[in-house]
This record gives sequence, structure tokens and C-alpha cells, in this order.
Amino acid sequence: MKPNVSLLLTLLFSVFISCQNQDEDNPSVGLVAGQWYVEIDAVDDSGNVLYEDPFGIGHVLMLTYNTSSNVGSQMWIDDLSNFWNYQVKVNCDMTTLTFSSTDWVENSAYQSRLRITDGKIKLGAGNTKGRMYSDTIEYFVEFDDDEYSPRYGYTKYRVYGYRYVD
Repeated sequence: MKPNVSLLLTLLFSVFISCQNQDEDNPSVGLVAGQWYVEIDAVDDSGNVLYEDPFGIGHVLMLTYNTSSNVGSQMWIDDLSNFWNYQVKVNCDMTTLTFSSTDWVENSAYQSRLRITDGKIKLGAGNTKGRMYSDTIEYFVEFDDDEYSPRYGYTKYRVYGYRYVD
């Protein structure tokens, strides 16, 4: 009987240590970090859709992830070159699950500037194509090198979608 108790205690201790290590490894922006399948629409200043999927790209994959400083007040947004080729660090608020850039910021993917506004993540608010509950993401993005927006009368893009669920 003693070996079983010893084995049980060892197992419980291992699980406890494993959970502690897992929590330490989680990024500080854990609730907002993830893989997202998003769509992009061209919108006016008020957010009214003027052109659905203006470039015909459909759903694309993008990422939000932790910065190297591992603080809960900043994260990266990366479109993986699936839309405009942007990678930018934004401010985030983990209590309200909102994010934005304070002003025009440098794009890390290539020399340009962009602005992200009104970003929000809603936990459990959406459905995947497979009808599974998922978190949603939405934000607006403007680019200083956008030649299409003045030509077609829109001002920014609405990026919205759902978190990838295994």
C-alpha cells in the first residue's frame, strides 16, 4: 500500500509543478494572443461597409502575440503578409480586451506607417465555420501608402473574424 501512496503523491506533485510552469510560460497577453481567421472590408469614417472584401481574398490567417518584454500592455498584430504585409506593436488593455495604436506607427514588415483603432476581442462571442463557439476579434486599420482608399472613397479597413479553435 505504501508504494501506491508514494506513487500517488509523486504524480500529484508532478502535475502541480507542471501547471505552475505552464502558467509561468503563458504570455501576459494570453487572452488576446492567438491565431485568427479574419475578413477585411473597406469602410468609411463611421465604419459603414462600402466594399465587402475589396481585394477578393476571403478569410485570411493573422496572429496576435506577446512582445519580447512580456508585458500585458502591448502585443503584436501580424497579418503574415496575407493582406497588406504588416506587423505592428499596439497597446492593449487586458481588463477590457481592447487594443489600438496611439497614433500612426511604423510597420515592422516594410517601410510604411499605419494606424489601428477600436480593436476589441470578445470571448465566446462568435462561431467558427464548423459551428464551434469561439472568441472574436475586430479592429480598423489605415495605411499611409494606401492608393486605393482615396480612389474609391473609403478611409480604412475593418478586420474581423474568429479565433482558430482546435
